[in-house]
Amino acid sequence: MHYIYIVECSDGSLYTGYTTDLDRRMKEHNSNTGAKYTRGRTPVSLMYYEEFDNRSDAMKRECDIKKLKRKKKALLIKSKI
Repeated sequence: MHYIYIVECSDGSLYTGYTTDLDRRMKEHNSNTGAKYTRGRTPVSLMYYEEFDNRSDAMKRECDIKKLKRKKKALLIKSKI
């Protein structure tokens, strides 16, 4: 499976990413070996994710989400709760 996800960093900012293993990626982010952006902003909390059958669809969705303003991302997160 391929995943896109949104995490909330300790400073309240949101980070959107892609992975094939959510558990591993969350551990990487929280041990400061994940994305450069999340280093120093730990701990991060998984707020939202979507599953895809192929990388291409996941990457397109990640790009679309990264273009959203914070308010739209917050609505997306709330829609999955």
